[in-house]
Amino acid sequence: METLKREKLVLDWRKKQQARAAVWICIEEALDKLPATYCPELFARKRNAVYQHIFDAYYGPGDSIYEKVA
Repeated sequence: METLKREKLVLDWRKKQQARAAVWICIEEALDKLPATYCPELFARKRNAVYQHIFDAYYGPGDSIYEKVA
């Protein structure tokens, strides 16, 4: 998350294909560092779930559902 927040979740990252791809690759590389316990299909599902969560929850630098103050 630190790398994503610091380098990849730039302003309007969800609107730019290149920025979305950079986030996808960052997630994939981070998950690749974990022990290989998942088959390729399950790994893909987990990667997709993480990406979808990041897409839904993080809008840009310092802007997420977790940083909103009610």
